[in-house]
Order: sequence, then structure tokens, then C-alpha cells
Amino acid sequence: MKSLGILGSTGSIGKQTLEIVKNLKNQFSVKYLLANSNDLELLQQIKLFKPKIVCLVDSENHKRLKESINDKSIELLSGIEGLEMAARTKVDICVNAISGYHGLMATIFAAEESIDIALANKESLVMAGSYIRKILKKNGSKIFPVDSEHSAIWQCLRGEKIEDIKNIILTGSGGPFRTFKKSEFKNITKAMALNHPNWEMGKKITIDSSTMMNKGLEVIETKWLFDVSNDQIKIIVHPESVIHSMVEFKDCSIKAQLGVPDMKIPIQYALTYPSHIENGINPSLNFQKYNSLNFQDPDLEKFKCIKLAYEAMRSAESYCTVMNVANDETVYAFLSDKVSYIDIPNIIEKAMERHDPINSLDLEKIKMLIDWTKNFIKGEIS
Repeated sequence: MKSLGILGSTGSIGKQTLEIVKNLKNQFSVKYLLANSNDLELLQQIKLFKPKIVCLVDSENHKRLKESINDKSIELLSGIEGLEMAARTKVDICVNAISGYHGLMATIFAAEESIDIALANKESLVMAGSYIRKILKKNGSKIFPVDSEHSAIWQCLRGEKIEDIKNIILTGSGGPFRTFKKSEFKNITKAMALNHPNWEMGKKITIDSSTMMNKGLEVIETKWLFDVSNDQIKIIVHPESVIHSMVEFKDCSIKAQLGVPDMKIPIQYALTYPSHIENGINPSLNFQKYNSLNFQDPDLEKFKCIKLAYEAMRSAESYCTVMNVANDETVYAFLSDKVSYIDIPNIIEKAMERHDPINSLDLEKIKMLIDWTKNFIKGEIS
């Protein structure tokens, strides 16, 4: 039985992870659960999965949670200190589904303790890929990707040699605005952007998918996860979301991983690797449903965020950090009705252009870049 810790247990990935745990009886024990502020959801999870350690980062709701827990044997933590204690707790797999800087720090804490990480947090490798790689190598920790695209690549590369790779091909649906004209983008509303055609996800990642920044971030993650060069990573738009990614080898043969667009499948593989286990809830792909599978190049004029991501990856390390934070802050501003949809890539680009580039990032420099970018974006949207 594998022991699990789940960081971000009340979010979309966290809840789907627990659904898998519930269905794969006697495969996993949940050692700890961590949530940001949703104490009511967390309380229900505690009753069902009986963790030994619980952390609610938000101190305001912590008191209410403490009063609601009858089992006094549970160790109850709070704040950033609690997050660190949880992430450093020895488990077989730490599922990191926390976004932002806290998610980055959680990856670092777990890696420093030689804990294997099922990573759903993009920020870790986008903001600090080189730095994280050094910690992983030093401590012998491994990352198991949770993103469907990276899980697909991971599966395609099993038994293969990295030096045999010609290209890695990331697929993306193109989002809800794939067929929109560029002139129509100014009319895009929040409700429209939150209506993804294929995937059910949290609000932030749904917006990222609509701008295709999500694909840009995945390009950068791919570089660090699979140790390939910038020019080996390609994007292809695939509206049906059936092929989750592909690997082309030097002999021009191609491996692809297919499945229905359901996040529970890559989440489960990260937990059960190297095994594929039937759990009774993952749906099968019905080939008869699809008369054809379609592919096209992404339109970089409409989806400027992809171009920004490639530019960041090919530049000094700080560009990726600034781009990621600027995207986070600008998307949250859009969700709060403070900026328009077409403002998102323009504000991100401005932050990238205005910052002082830095190479060889360490944690202190990363924190400085995060603070600078947040202040810059605040000034742009005020």
C-alpha cells in the first residue's frame, strides 16, 4: 500500500485524486491533506480518508476546522509553516496540486526530503526549472507528471532513449476560440472564456487554455521534464483532444498516447506507475464516435501567449519566471473584471520587456522576480 500526501486536496486535481483513491481500495493510504481555505470540504475529506496530518493554510478558517474535528489524534497545522511541515512529511508520493509560489515551495520542500512528486503544479518547472532539476538530482527525488500531455509523453518514452528523440509534439484543443477571427477577440467575455469545449478544470487553467498560455507553459515544462532542446518541442492543435501528445523519433516513427479527455486517467498513472490499473470509473475511448481526427498549426497571431512562452524559454531564465507570474496576476485580474481578455497577453509582454534579465536563478532571485512582477502588474491594472 502506497502512502500519499495531497497538497491542494479541495481543488479540482485534489478532489479527482481522492476519487481515484476511494475507488482503488487498499492501494493507497492518505497520510496528509492540505487545503488553502475550504475548511468545510476539507472536513468531509478528513472524515472519509482519515489522514494523520491536516493543514489548512488560511488562519481565519483554521479555528472553525479545529473546533469541528473530533479526532484528537489528528495533527492539525496551519499557515506557510504548516505547508512546509506537510510537504516534508515522508510519504511514497506527494501530490502537488497547489498553484503559485506556494506550489513551487512545496515542490522544493518535498524534493529536499527525497520524496517522489506527482506534479500538477506548472509553476515549479516554469519559474524554476533549472533550480528544481538540481534539487531533484541532489536528493534522488523523481517527478511523475500529472498533466495529460506530459503523462502522454512520459508513457511514449518508456523503454526509449532520450538521444533517439527527434521531436516532442504537444497537442492542444485550441480552446473555445480556435475558430474565432482575431477581430472577434475584443468581444470575448469571462463566461465565454470559462466554457472549455473538452475539459473540466479549475477557472485559472481554463482561462489559460483559452489563451493557449497553458500550452506555452507546457512547452517550458517539457524542456525540464524530458531534457530536450527548445527546438525539439512542437505544438499542434487537435480539436478532439483524443491524442494527448506524441513523440517523433529520429527514424521518423511516431508514438502517440490516446484516451478520452479525463484528468483522472493521467492522475491515476502518476499514482500507480508503472502499472495501469482498472478502477471502474475511468471511461474508455469509443473510436466509433470519431469519423476523423483533425490537426492544424496554432495561429500565433491570435494566440500570442504561445509566442511569448517560446521567447521566454529561449531567453534568460528570469523571462519564464516573470512571464508565469505576470500571467497568473493578469488572469486573476481578468476573472475579477479588472482587465479585458485582449489585455492579458499585452500586459504579460510588457512585464517581460520591462524586467532586468537574470540567469542562474536561485530561490532568493526567484522571490525577488515574483515580488517585482506582482508590483508591476498591480501598477498596470490599477
